[in-house]
Amino acid sequence: MYESFYGLKEKPFSIQPDPDFLYMGKRHTLAYTMLQYAIHNRAGFTVICGDIGCGKTTLIRRLLNELGSEVKVGLVTNTHPDLADLTEWIMLAFGQPYEGLSPIARYDAFQRFLISEYSKNNRVVLIVDEAQNVNPAAMESLRMLSNINADKDQLLQVVLVGQPQLRTLLQRPELQQFAQRVAADFYISPLNSVEVGDYIDHRLKVAGRERQLFTPLATAKIAKAAHGIPRSINILCDTVLVYGFAAEARLIDVHLVDEVLNDRSQYGVLGDTNFRNSTSGNSQFGDSSFSTPSDPPKV
Repeated sequence: MYESFYGLKEKPFSIQPDPDFLYMGKRHTLAYTMLQYAIHNRAGFTVICGDIGCGKTTLIRRLLNELGSEVKVGLVTNTHPDLADLTEWIMLAFGQPYEGLSPIARYDAFQRFLISEYSKNNRVVLIVDEAQNVNPAAMESLRMLSNINADKDQLLQVVLVGQPQLRTLLQRPELQQFAQRVAADFYISPLNSVEVGDYIDHRLKVAGRERQLFTPLATAKIAKAAHGIPRSINILCDTVLVYGFAAEARLIDVHLVDEVLNDRSQYGVLGDTNFRNSTSGNSQFGDSSFSTPSDPPKV
């Protein structure tokens, strides 16, 4: 809709997890380095946590794109607290037969699968997304699978990806043995005010825009309103570009951002759910976090 007006090849602020648009700030770079380290060193368990919309799934997508064919990956995404045993879903994730098998038979079949892949010099990596929904019994089933070893090598590597509740889950006393097997972990916190500006510029550049589009005050307001959460930043920026296109504004200034925030608060179905307290000064994105010049006039 607005792409050609702003010199863009595609939408820069889609909320779909597209690795091509991944902004590798300090936190995401460290998290990705931990993932690479864990995979390379055959770590048993790796844990990546972060708030909703912080870019965890996009990070995993990039990892999947860069792994070689010798790494066999299974992805489990439909977790929920009622699952006491994940082995059926794990077998399905790796394309292995599971129907009609007892828990013991599934364990034996999966063990044979791991040994077969190891004999081919392949590594097997299981990624469990939304892992905060996994109950302690299912976590224990994962730990049991991790006991399948060959000499010094771990035959199954598990990456748990989840929201902050995953940290709380792993701190429960009954999961102490599980937590002790976590070899690498990282928590992805929200972007700070400077990173938000770099994040917006990065996505615009990937989409084909080299020149500045958002003024400094507009970027500052977006950072404050979205609390540094990439998904919220995307939603707000995309909407602002629609408003800018409708107004034929060549630059996105703070007044357009304010208009969007006010309209969402008054007329949006969800109100300002993603942008609470956007005018308060008690967060890391308060007015005191910024020292920016006044917005230039529209051109």
